[in-house]
Amino acid sequence: MKFATSHKHMIDLVFPIAVFFVFAASSLAVLMLSARLYRLQTEKADNNYTTRTSLAYVNEKIRQHDENGGIFIRTIEEQNCLALESNIDGVPYTTYIYADEGMLKELFIRNDATLRLKDGRDIMEVNDFTMEEIGANLFRFTSADKNGNTSVLIATERSMP
Repeated sequence: MKFATSHKHMIDLVFPIAVFFVFAASSLAVLMLSARLYRLQTEKADNNYTTRTSLAYVNEKIRQHDENGGIFIRTIEEQNCLALESNIDGVPYTTYIYADEGMLKELFIRNDATLRLKDGRDIMEVNDFTMEEIGANLFRFTSADKNGNTSVLIATERSMP
């Protein structure tokens, strides 16, 4: 009775190692591609947040203060400010929304108090935020991200004086 002897060849060792390296290289390539796509999507979401959230905030403030023609743009300290007038218990107040030093700011103040824009509260970081009155009770707000992509909001006051 003769037993079969096994002969080992070099290919028996090289083939599994080659398959392992091909699998490892493929896994690394997929991982690197996924990381790049994730980074790009995160940047896009951050930029979208900056532009659209600031405009949504302004739009909501306009809707909250939409009464008796109390919405207008006023220049204070060489800065365009959205002025939202309100009356609380017979006392006149104004909310100012403006961009200053890379921040969207809000200042709620009595009309008889001293107005200083530096006293405003930071709302959120903005790269470029502009506002203009383009018609009677019609306003255009533009917000841009750090890459220069812009979003525009055109809002109107629904209640007229």
